[in-house]
Amino acid sequence: MPPRIPGVQRLGTFSLCLRPAAVKPSNSNLSPSLLPVTQTASMSQKEKKRLAKQDPYRWAQIQQRKAAHQTIRERIEAERAAKLGDPIRGSITPFVESFDSGGQAPLTSPIFDSNGNTVEPARELPTSPHILNYQIRQDELDAAVESARQLTEPMLTAADEADPELFQRRKDAHAAQHDKALEVLRRITHLDQGSAKDRRHANIRRCIDTFGRHETDQFLRPRALARGQEREERPVRGGPDTGSSEVQIAILTSKIRIAANQLEKNRGYRDKVGQRDLRLMVHRRQKLLKYMHRKERGSDRWKHMIETLGLTEATWKGQITV
Repeated sequence: MPPRIPGVQRLGTFSLCLRPAAVKPSNSNLSPSLLPVTQTASMSQKEKKRLAKQDPYRWAQIQQRKAAHQTIRERIEAERAAKLGDPIRGSITPFVESFDSGGQAPLTSPIFDSNGNTVEPARELPTSPHILNYQIRQDELDAAVESARQLTEPMLTAADEADPELFQRRKDAHAAQHDKALEVLRRITHLDQGSAKDRRHANIRRCIDTFGRHETDQFLRPRALARGQEREERPVRGGPDTGSSEVQIAILTSKIRIAANQLEKNRGYRDKVGQRDLRLMVHRRQKLLKYMHRKERGSDRWKHMIETLGLTEATWKGQITV
């Protein structure tokens, strides 16, 4: 034990503890045994009451400094948390907001207060009108409709040559039926009539079209190579890119947003299975982001993914607790 020196009896009982420093600073030339010990001691409740009674002015100064330090600390922590972002949602971007409608809604829903005043006006969202329900595209529907029109269109016969008015009435009736059938097909294939599963499939196709390297290689520069390193030649892709890290991250982001929205509704806090699924998807996305950051850090592909999906450092750095 370290030596203890007793004090003068009239001044009260106290003891002086001499203890060497545990860690030697790098910029000091003193030996560890001669360095002073810097320790912070907390006052007990009895000492606080005695100080507040004997010296109220000093006690008020202590409380004022403590309140000022606490305010500064809360402000710094709030700024740090805002910069770090949400580990689940990150920062909301228009592309992420369009996941709710499968890329069909052109505007967001405006937010009103209790008095009916507009708190936040509607904002424009990126849309994908070429993506329809039942995993078909607009060009495929147009081709099928045109083929059906040509097959069912009335043909000119010898009887029609004798009565041109009858042939014209047949053509008009066919055109009316064709327009009616076309309107029915448009309503059936629109995503507004689809389920949540249909919108999820639409979001997956949108992520493939937006982040697939079969599309991004045309306008995004590849990552710069190190000195003396040569770029390897890769075979030409045979179809859409569905396995790249950025595509998988975008698909997981769409699923995470939908799952988080569902857990916030009604009594979602009791959905333990949903919470577990959300936690697994968040950690799976974190692993992919760490891999992507290691391979594509600073490249145009990394910046395009981060800015479009609104992914912050909280989504892939540190420990995520959901």
